[in-house]
Amino acid sequence: MEPINLDDKFGRIGEHWRPKVVAALNGQEIKVVKVQGTFPWHHHDDEDEFFLVWKGRFRVEFRDRIVEMGPGDGLLVPRGVEHRTAADGEAEVVLFESAATRNTGNVVDERFTAPDGQRI
Repeated sequence: MEPINLDDKFGRIGEHWRPKVVAALNGQEIKVVKVQGTFPWHHHDDEDEFFLVWKGRFRVEFRDRIVEMGPGDGLLVPRGVEHRTAADGEAEVVLFESAATRNTGNVVDERFTAPDGQRI
């Protein structure tokens, strides 16, 4: 039981779109990820996702609207809702999701699908 310093954790990440687990509880994982560019369209059949912006500007795009966020903003994307995420500049985002959640949901993408369970 030690404090988790998110700035330190983000400082250890050298790649985009590769979430790293910083804590796990009750079947959920808290992950940190650096993002830049646009992620593929996808959905999660069985899992909700919560995005919390730590640094930078981040957006979640839906087919009918775009939600722009900055530091301290969070957004819940319910299971089954098609979406993609994007950031024009580098952003740091905290993810709260089920441990079974594949980052690309129903899509397998050679560039974007990340290995599960990588800890930092």
